[in-house]
Amino acid sequence: MKKALLAAAALMTFGAAAHAQSSVTLYGRLDAGLEYMNGVPTGNASNVTASRIRAESGDWGTSLWGLKGAEDLGGGNRAVFQLEGSFNTMNGQGPGSNRIFNRWATVGIANNQFGTVLVGRELFVSNGVWDFDPFGQSAWSSASLVRGRNWPQSSNNISYQSPKIAGFDFYGQYALSNATNWNGNGSTEQGREAGAYITYTSPYFQVRGMYDEIRNPGNGALGGDYAGNNGVYSYSREYSAMANVFLGQFKLQAGYQAVRSSGMTGQLPGEPTTLDHEWGGVTWQATPAAALTAAVYHVNGNNGAGNATMYTVGGSYNLSKRTLLDMQVATVQNSKTANYGLNANNFGSSVSTDNPFPGRSQTGVYAGIQHSF
Repeated sequence: MKKALLAAAALMTFGAAAHAQSSVTLYGRLDAGLEYMNGVPTGNASNVTASRIRAESGDWGTSLWGLKGAEDLGGGNRAVFQLEGSFNTMNGQGPGSNRIFNRWATVGIANNQFGTVLVGRELFVSNGVWDFDPFGQSAWSSASLVRGRNWPQSSNNISYQSPKIAGFDFYGQYALSNATNWNGNGSTEQGREAGAYITYTSPYFQVRGMYDEIRNPGNGALGGDYAGNNGVYSYSREYSAMANVFLGQFKLQAGYQAVRSSGMTGQLPGEPTTLDHEWGGVTWQATPAAALTAAVYHVNGNNGAGNATMYTVGGSYNLSKRTLLDMQVATVQNSKTANYGLNANNFGSSVSTDNPFPGRSQTGVYAGIQHSF
């Protein structure tokens, strides 16, 4: 009897240990609110604009849900996976192209000493500006004036994240085109994409240098018009230098990006082939629950594209560890030939893209609630 009890106890202990070696976590975020915006084209070519109020999802942060997990393989190695998809809180719809997990679908091996290798679909490396953007890539932030160039997703990836050594860490990503032409030939939806960044972090400051490129799926070039006529805003090289400074309750953030295309053909009048994009801002953590942020973003394009400056202030108040209220006020001031809007709309005529008319400004306010689980 005693032997049977000891055997049962041993089996229970072994089962508990085995269970502890594997973990799966369900997580998510819901973001919803109301948005007011003026300077919105009315849908005709007579330069008439209007104001609107609409319910919005994801203005402060993308609404998403996902699963992630790890299995202990022994020897300090872990098998890891992540599945994550975005959705619209207001209507419950997911993203297009029938991708349930449009943001992350990866599997790989992690080791605390040697780093992590992942294979699958991920956020593209250019999303690395998130850590240095005062508004954390909210709807009106570092993606707005480069028309979404900073926040795409990327398929067919192999990525590597190093451990932190003496304050430094490295991240690299390489995405295959899956076409017979290494860079893309029009037979697949994505051209070759790649990039990397190096980060140094100390208790007082953090700096990051980043390079990335997204190639035209039609011909593999770093430029050109294809699948949306978005030119340099979709297919280009991007060189970024960014910094954070930590001063007690205050965090100062700044960044500069040089966006460059090559082999650009068929561009429309006023469509740039190069962009210079910079920003700066400060966040004041007034209390453990309340934060206030102010920032300025600026872009300048060649070929008569003009320039634009976005001024914005906002803040959040945490009702709990998982729920916060948020608010942001922003305005974009365009030069005579520029038509950048608060939202990261594609390049093109104002009527077809929802951008303000050239030389016009656009101002908006949104307020919402966000819950994470």
